[in-house]
Amino acid sequence: MKRLAVYCGSATPADPRFVELARTIGADLAKRGIGVVYGGGRLGLMGAVASGALDAGGEVIGVIPEALVAGEVANHDCTELRVVKDMHERKAAFTALSDGFLTIPGGVGTMDELWEAVSWAQLGYHAKPVGLLNAFGFFDHLIAFNAHMISVGFIRPAHQGIIIHESELDLLLTRMAAHEPHRPIFGMAPDDL
Repeated sequence: MKRLAVYCGSATPADPRFVELARTIGADLAKRGIGVVYGGGRLGLMGAVASGALDAGGEVIGVIPEALVAGEVANHDCTELRVVKDMHERKAAFTALSDGFLTIPGGVGTMDELWEAVSWAQLGYHAKPVGLLNAFGFFDHLIAFNAHMISVGFIRPAHQGIIIHESELDLLLTRMAAHEPHRPIFGMAPDDL
């Protein structure tokens, strides 16, 4: 994996562990030679991931919609800052520029990005690993809800392993690197659906 799209919050939670985690992840990815593709902001966990990677000599590509650049939240310190028209173009760029997706704590936008990566993998728009770092147990309920969707039958057996989740970055990256694509919906016969 040469580049990962990192999905995370633009907010700064009161608990300093989250910002420190983001900064450490950026630095760790840079030290492994993995570039960061992210939302292009300078605030919150987003800014911390970028700073950590840049301070460690890594590549950081920010992808930010025009409206957020006008709102003065763009991080102009990135290796490259791509300004796109809207959120749809932003997420398409994340997919085109990265070899996988790494989600760390965040809010609604982070969840939107994660679920789109999962949905696109399920359909067959990409065959890249989708990683979820469950730091501090932040995603425990989301992981349980995903398991519930599986148990009810809303996630097909072929797609149950799309979300790769671990609580430690090293193990998560190892599993993501070993990812083998599943059979996408676009490749299934009607009787398999």
